[in-house]
Amino acid sequence: MTTMTKSAQLHPRNPHQGRYDLATLSKGYPPLLVHLTVTPGGEQTINFSEPAAVQALNAALLQHYYQINHWQLPPNYLCPPIPGRADYIHYAADLLAGPAGVPTGKQISMLDIGCGANLIYPMIASRSYGWRCVGTDIDELALKAAQLIIDSNPKLNGQITLRRQPDSNSILRGIIKAGDTFALTVCNPPFYGSAAEAAAANQRKRTNLGLNDNPQQRNFAGQHHELWCPGGELAFIRQMIKESVEFAEQVGWFSSLVSQQSHLKALLAAARQAGAAEIKQINMQQGQKSSHLLAWRFNIARPDCI
Repeated sequence: MTTMTKSAQLHPRNPHQGRYDLATLSKGYPPLLVHLTVTPGGEQTINFSEPAAVQALNAALLQHYYQINHWQLPPNYLCPPIPGRADYIHYAADLLAGPAGVPTGKQISMLDIGCGANLIYPMIASRSYGWRCVGTDIDELALKAAQLIIDSNPKLNGQITLRRQPDSNSILRGIIKAGDTFALTVCNPPFYGSAAEAAAANQRKRTNLGLNDNPQQRNFAGQHHELWCPGGELAFIRQMIKESVEFAEQVGWFSSLVSQQSHLKALLAAARQAGAAEIKQINMQQGQKSSHLLAWRFNIARPDCI
């Protein structure tokens, strides 16, 4: 097992370095202008407790860095922080790197388990590396919103396709079909173990930020399947590892984001028990937030870029 520890900075290829240049972003995406405010120190910022402001910032980032000109979410769907999501993609790309560097183009295929309505991972992978991506979800409305993003952005046409997971009790089964090959899978699993646990965490965040309990002002949005599942991320990733054995010859690297460091020991043991030939743990840091990328594969001899 290989562990890679990085400093408290984003991946070197991640374009989201340093503070947001809100003046430049708002020039490219004027709807952001109405959300700009000034700190007591005289610096421009947005109100990160306002869902509309956060969504406008994301849309501006996608327009500026990835040429995604049309991006919108249905109400109360997860609106992820883009710099951290980009970090995952760039570290995952390193798994595929050879002597010539990270491979690019449509010959590289990536599977996103739980793409949501936001479609962040496939968009970043497609626009950064030209990879062909498949996004999956159990939520029909999320997939309709994601398909609208694809249809509204010509640069995504032919690069990203979507599949619905028909069985809420399965992760890879029912998605990876006979004849499919993927160089890489990515996943941001539901973190919490129950609705009550997610609600309590939401309230703690709001209290820490000094926010009132007006539901209309909650920026920690997300559908239940985006936020929680029985057993939380530990149970979800354990099941993914178990199912991955069935697709060992169709996938180069399986991977998942792991938010809780205390879960790593059990997950590393699960990957070893499943017979993984190689396991990598990549520790990522975005400012004060730390997270981990867990990756495993079964066949070292076969090229990753299938």
